[in-house]
Amino acid sequence: MRNLGIFFIRYYSFFLFLFLEVIAFSMLFNSNNYQSASFFNSSNKISGKIFSISSNVESFINLSIVNDSLSIENARLKNQVLTERYSNKINSGVYTDTSMSFQQYTYIQAKVINNTILKRNNYLTLNRGRIHGIRKNMGVICGDGIVGIVKDVSDHYCSVISFLHKDSRISAQLNASKDFGSLVWDGLNPKIGSLKDIPTHVKVKIGDSITTTGFSSIFPENVMVGKVNSVSQKNGDNFFEVSINLSTNFSTLRYVYVVSDILADEKVKIEGGRIND
Repeated sequence: MRNLGIFFIRYYSFFLFLFLEVIAFSMLFNSNNYQSASFFNSSNKISGKIFSISSNVESFINLSIVNDSLSIENARLKNQVLTERYSNKINSGVYTDTSMSFQQYTYIQAKVINNTILKRNNYLTLNRGRIHGIRKNMGVICGDGIVGIVKDVSDHYCSVISFLHKDSRISAQLNASKDFGSLVWDGLNPKIGSLKDIPTHVKVKIGDSITTTGFSSIFPENVMVGKVNSVSQKNGDNFFEVSINLSTNFSTLRYVYVVSDILADEKVKIEGGRIND
């Protein structure tokens, strides 16, 4: 403290000069409209350029991230073309169709234009609709995992029931053992889900991957859901309560894919209109 006092005493004339300069400029701008207007116009131009440069830099960085994400996802989807195919091949030797397999799932890219994550029942709005091939009950995924299910469709838009919804229930499995249950959201943390109906004889490990089962016409098999973060059991219950760290970050969703199952109508018809997921 003593050194600080010595410092101000030694340079007191310099600080007095600055103080008087501030007063002089203040009196000049306050008493003269021209100088005042010139000053504020100049300051606005400078601040505007700074904000513009900042915005451009931020947009450039975000664009790079989005492009990288889309490139990775496009590569992943192209790889899936070889695995997500329906096979007509049988071993009887009687079936002679030369087209033994075809791509069962197609993906429609869409942009998220509205999204909620903090309500008990959350929804998304996408910029794709009926004219783009979107139909009710189609699944929606992103590069990281599941997102939700299409609820309503107009010509150019569709609304999606987010997984972060009290009525959301998706068939999911432990990727290692293929034991499956129902994935639900407890309405609290948008990063956490719960896998129900896993019997207590099943070996569940922290960090195990959880994926979709493909039992319905909504999501293909092996779409990432998340990883196990805890396992618990209530007294007298024959099932585990498995807590899942969701792989999808719902708060940063920008681009998604709507899943179209070519065989969906046939499957739903043979099952009497039931929807599993």
